[in-house]
Amino acid sequence: MSSQYSNVENLSPQTIRQVMKELQDMETTPPEGIKVLINESDVTDIQALIDGPAGTPYAVGIFRVKLTLSKDFPQTPPKAFFLTKIFHPNVAANGEICVNTLKKDWKPDLGIKHILLTIKCLLIVPNPESALNEEAGKMLLERYDDYSQRARMMTEIHAQPVKCGVSDAKEDDGPSNKKHAGLDKKLQDKKKEKLLKEKKRMLKRL
Repeated sequence: MSSQYSNVENLSPQTIRQVMKELQDMETTPPEGIKVLINESDVTDIQALIDGPAGTPYAVGIFRVKLTLSKDFPQTPPKAFFLTKIFHPNVAANGEICVNTLKKDWKPDLGIKHILLTIKCLLIVPNPESALNEEAGKMLLERYDDYSQRARMMTEIHAQPVKCGVSDAKEDDGPSNKKHAGLDKKLQDKKKEKLLKEKKRMLKRL
């Protein structure tokens, strides 16, 4: 924790203001499928929730990512990590993300929004040529169906929304709504049970 706080002290007030402004703009007008989580006590610790893009093995998931700004930001790129477990060629076992935008293609004026959009694009178009997860990269190139199945399974196990239907319940907390919520929960529990049994069978086969 202390190193993160020292980064705040090392960043120029101008950089801190710029980062906060960008985060607040993204909170007010979020990019599609991305929700920033602002930590006002430490702007060098940026987290966001990214919806798995439709038409990909990640479609049913919500993925938590973290950007860590170095004291030289924006001259040097931040480090990016998936905090949610994911099976993806460009994500290492520790969650670190490998993407050219955060390496050789970095420019100081790119900004936080651009990085988060790039990470979302990586879920749509992985780059097996610069794989941090070699198994996923090889599988993507040679056996796409197996890759897709494994990625989807990891998504269903690790990237499920924690609170289903909370916003709906807040809007209308009447008895009928609670009854529906109870029925929905029973159905979801049954579906989850069935899915987990299927997943265990599949994992035995892999």
